[in-house]
Amino acid sequence: MAVPKKKTSVSRKGLRHAGQHHKEYRKHPMSCPNCGDLTLPNHACSSCGTYKGKEVFTIKAKEDADTQAEA
Repeated sequence: MAVPKKKTSVSRKGLRHAGQHHKEYRKHPMSCPNCGDLTLPNHACSSCGTYKGKEVFTIKAKEDADTQAEA
């Protein structure tokens, strides 16, 4: 069985562990094909309420603004 000859120092261990944090927090924003707003991949667009070209939910603030503009 392989056994290390010397103890790994705290700083060397810290350098090895430090390079893994960028993977956790990296997000790739994409533009929504419907409205062009930036959204995360595999998430519904928060500004227009669509996912893969289909309307998933309606936004009440947008509906209220449309009814006030018509009146």
